[in-house]
Amino acid sequence: MGKINFGRVLLGGIVAGVILNVGEWLLNGMVLHAQHLALLKKCGFSEPDAKFLIVVVPLTFVLGIVTVLGYAAIRPRFGAGPKTAIIAALFAWFGVALFNNVIAAGLGIMPPNVLALLLGWELVEFLLATLVGAALYKEA
Repeated sequence: MGKINFGRVLLGGIVAGVILNVGEWLLNGMVLHAQHLALLKKCGFSEPDAKFLIVVVPLTFVLGIVTVLGYAAIRPRFGAGPKTAIIAALFAWFGVALFNNVIAAGLGIMPPNVLALLLGWELVEFLLATLVGAALYKEA
C-alpha cells in the first residue's frame, strides 16, 4: 500500500473539474436554462453574474480534486480501477447532488421533472469525471 500521490490527485482532479464544469455549464446554461432562471426568480435571486462564476468555477475544480482524492483514499481497500472510481463518484454525487436537490424538491423549490433530469445528468457527470480523473491517478 503506497502513499497518496498528491501530484496525480491534482492532475486527475483538475481534469475531473474540467468535466464537471463543462457538464454544469451544459446542464444549467443550456439544457435547463429556462427552468434555472425560473427557479432563481421563484427564490428571489437574480441571474448569476461574473462574481458567481468566480466562486463556482474554482469550487467545482476543488470538487474534482476532492473526488479524485476520495478515490485515492479508498483505493487500497477496494483496489485500483473503475469499480473504485464508481464508488468514489457515488459518494461525491450523493453528498453534492442527491442530498441537496432532493431537499430542494421536498421544500417545493424544484419541480420533480427537473429533479429527475438533474439527478440523472449529474450522476453521469460525476461518474464520467471520476472515472477519467481516477484513470490518471497512480500511487506514489
